[in-house]
Amino acid sequence: MEVRQLKFFLAVVDHGGFSKAAEELMVAQPSLSQAIAGFERELAMPLFHRVNRGVVLSDAGRALVGPARVVLRDIDEAREAMNELRQLRGGRVDLITMPSPGMEPLTTILTTFAQSHPHVTINSQAGFTPEEIIRSVRSGSSEIGILGSPEPVLAADLAVVPLESQALVLISGPDGGPDGGVVHRHELSGSRLIVSQRGSLMRALVDEVLAEGVQVTIAAEIAHRTSILPMVINGFGQAVMPSAWTRTARRSGARVQRIVPESYLHVAAVSRRIHLTAPASALMDVARAYGAQSAVADVPVRTSSDSRSPGG
Repeated sequence: MEVRQLKFFLAVVDHGGFSKAAEELMVAQPSLSQAIAGFERELAMPLFHRVNRGVVLSDAGRALVGPARVVLRDIDEAREAMNELRQLRGGRVDLITMPSPGMEPLTTILTTFAQSHPHVTINSQAGFTPEEIIRSVRSGSSEIGILGSPEPVLAADLAVVPLESQALVLISGPDGGPDGGVVHRHELSGSRLIVSQRGSLMRALVDEVLAEGVQVTIAAEIAHRTSILPMVINGFGQAVMPSAWTRTARRSGARVQRIVPESYLHVAAVSRRIHLTAPASALMDVARAYGAQSAVADVPVRTSSDSRSPGG
């Protein structure tokens, strides 16, 4: 197994076929096809199934994607270490984040990181459950994961850095009542709520309110949480979201109130314990500093008037 074979394999995966991969690699398509076919013969199993004019990953191909990315990243780090003398004048970090923590605290962490390492590129993918984030880091597809969970994150095989805890808030449209303050759960009676799918902390709070006999209407169930705020702004309904959304919501003209009794989203950064690239290791150091500052402050959630952005 050679580095060139892994590079060719991932190019086909990332570009969805041989033609675009060959263009990106600046090789002739027949040469690329022959190289992949030779690789498959060497492995004694197919990496792709040829379907019509395209390809789809086989079981063996799916199993190889994560380890192949780890190998190429490690090789890139070795080159970077020699070429840049480990001063982080280049390189990139592959990370995956859930939507709310991806707003904050990730934005603040990346801004701080960029001040010291302006030439490092951040490649950020989206994930929607804690399990998806952890699975991506464990497989090597991502180096760092940013996730939020109803309980503190536990993963014995990974480095886990608690960042902060975010209270859930009620976001209403511009005509949705006073901004700031609190709203008790029973005061949600009569509300039309836009909710996340089952399994999220936000949906769990709404289900608890319904179980308590509070009459609310579920106006919509949305998988992609980034779609929720525009619906709220346009008056379709209200939404229960983590406080990471507070600043963006208010800038859009929405009203935000803390929900009591409070529920918290516990936000953490996770990574492999060993074999991190130098840029990823430096980014985790920034995350640790952020988490330490949050712990010292002993403030579980921030508002838009704080010196830093609200929790994400």
